Amino acid sequence: MISLLASTSLSLTLAAQAVTQESFTQEWTQKGLSPEYIELALSKANHNPKVIEAITTPWEAKPWYQYKQLFLTEERVQDGVAFWKKHQQTLARAEKEYGVEAQMIVAIIGIETRYGQFTGTYPVLDALYTLGFSYPKRAKFFASELGHYLMLAQEEGWELTDVKGSYAGAMGWGQFISSSYRAYAVDFDGDGKRNLLNNPVDAIGSVANYFKNAKWQHGLTPAYPLVQSPEVTAALKWNGKPITATVAQLKQAGVAAIGDDTMSSAILTLDSSESEKQGFQVTNNFYSITRYNRSPLYAMAAFEFSQLLNDAFKP
Repeated sequence: MISLLASTSLSLTLAAQAVTQESFTQEWTQKGLSPEYIELALSKANHNPKVIEAITTPWEAKPWYQYKQLFLTEERVQDGVAFWKKHQQTLARAEKEYGVEAQMIVAIIGIETRYGQFTGTYPVLDALYTLGFSYPKRAKFFASELGHYLMLAQEEGWELTDVKGSYAGAMGWGQFISSSYRAYAVDFDGDGKRNLLNNPVDAIGSVANYFKNAKWQHGLTPAYPLVQSPEVTAALKWNGKPITATVAQLKQAGVAAIGDDTMSSAILTLDSSESEKQGFQVTNNFYSITRYNRSPLYAMAAFEFSQLLNDAFKP
């Protein structure tokens, strides 16, 4: 049972995190939107309780051995190979211009939307409205994304209620959130539009551009499986932040680490079964993948999927 004091503290915390429509309007008016446009947008938005339900039960809450079964399938690999062959020249150009391997770009788009087959059914306006004003845990973030969505709709000439995406408001083949769409989407086919909603060429270039900005290093392996799951100090474990430990430090701790002694590396341990764990040596490129999705399960799935694609692809 929560004490009265704890309950009061929790209520105050949630209240502090809450975003009001008045404060939202004031902030985004200062950032360039007209009050009339904001009022119109909010009047068109609907609260959707299914959005709250979805965000509180994410797939990333599952253990690794269950999570990876969603993506590391033969059918998805074959879809990826077909996509790679169809867009081989575009992917090669993206790799050359942005320094991101084709198989990683293909893996991301495959995991996100199965190559455009499943881009989401939630109206983005409703999803961001619901999370921005009714999900105090991350209200500030989603209210910001709502503001960016209103900006984006104006910039791209969208009807606010037409665009659909994930329960978290991610859109298009690569599932970009609004701020990422505005910052990293590129017109990769040169038609004068940045269209990630139904243009795979722009999606390819934009995913590559995102990874370039996340400091992806061409040729650097994101993770190496370890024969044994080592017991190391917290300083050598990956904590979701930029990696500060080195291969030399891992070796000093008794880890059979791979790479030059100065290479940044840390240890990540995932559940490989109900009773066993698998250790990995992760590098800066693993961290780069988590800039796309913070979950280490997602990052590992994307990397392993990219390996399967690379093995299966025959030019």
